[in-house]
Amino acid sequence: MSVEAQELACREGHIGVLTLNSPGTLNALSEHMIEQIQEILDRWADDDRICIVVIQGAGEKAFCAGGDIRELYDTMLTSRDREEPARVFNREYRMDYSIHRFPKPVLGIAHGVVMGGGLGVFAGCRYRLVTPDVTLAMPEITIGLFPDVGASWFLKRLPGRLGLFIGLTGARLNVSDALRVGLADMAILPEDRGRLLDRLASERWTGQTAADDNRLFRLLNQVQTPDYRALPPSHLAKHEQRIARLSAGDELPEIVDQLLTAEVDCDWWHACMNTLRTGCPVSAWLVWTQLQKAQQMSLKDAFRMELALVSECIRRPDLAEGIRALAIDKDRQPKWSYPTIADVPEDVVAAHFTPEWDDETDPMGLE
Repeated sequence: MSVEAQELACREGHIGVLTLNSPGTLNALSEHMIEQIQEILDRWADDDRICIVVIQGAGEKAFCAGGDIRELYDTMLTSRDREEPARVFNREYRMDYSIHRFPKPVLGIAHGVVMGGGLGVFAGCRYRLVTPDVTLAMPEITIGLFPDVGASWFLKRLPGRLGLFIGLTGARLNVSDALRVGLADMAILPEDRGRLLDRLASERWTGQTAADDNRLFRLLNQVQTPDYRALPPSHLAKHEQRIARLSAGDELPEIVDQLLTAEVDCDWWHACMNTLRTGCPVSAWLVWTQLQKAQQMSLKDAFRMELALVSECIRRPDLAEGIRALAIDKDRQPKWSYPTIADVPEDVVAAHFTPEWDDETDPMGLE
């Protein structure tokens, strides 16, 4: 079983502990795992015994490295039904939306790699704890996709144009970065993860959401956190003023040129720029446009917009080509449909943003 569901009996009430348990794939989300998670969440939402939910990852290396792109690639190449790959995304989006809107407090405890679909799960949690070894990223530009699974919602909330920068460059954020911009709420030591669950199990949970949420909030504020001076220095703290200056402007090609030509002596910056330089040009436009359109959107509408984007990405060649180059042949030399950002036609970008659903037809069953 690639997802474990444990129901811990407390002094009063129960805690639902959901563990992503596929460490060999860095807990990447397969379609089967997504279906399992949804079934567990639906059951716990209706179970009066379950008062709070904890989501964590198994193994030492990752909370969740994202969606299982190898499985997606196989589905895209072998399925005679063009809608089958889209259905996988539909299920993933419904799962993420369920976490965002879960009727009971949800606590996410993340360690190691948290990327793509993993960050989609983590961002939906009401309380988000990370260990010092965590690495967060939305690197979809490398495979011809875009920051999905609700990234339009959580990236737009970052200060300035940090969300744009993260989407364009796949920037890898460390624990200090995550705390600085609010992608995580607090840090805990790895050895305190088990102690925290024990502490939660020693409490009385009432089943009344507001009271349990208040108790959980107060309990987390009592948890010992690492000395911030011992955490790795924040990349964003060092570069955020430069990012704001270089990302200013109303024309994406100019912004990308400003970023790529800036003379910065920093390995982290160079890695970001290499991703931007070699990433999919269409994806860069999708990042730019999705964040602009999402500014006034609700969570539900942001999810619907992203699913429409996904549908078009599946129809076009870049996604399969990007996965091939990164994860199948591993030559890291994708042949994108357009060589540069300036070459991408406006109508190609616009086709991704055609609304497809309303309240009656929504494939995620959003309410």
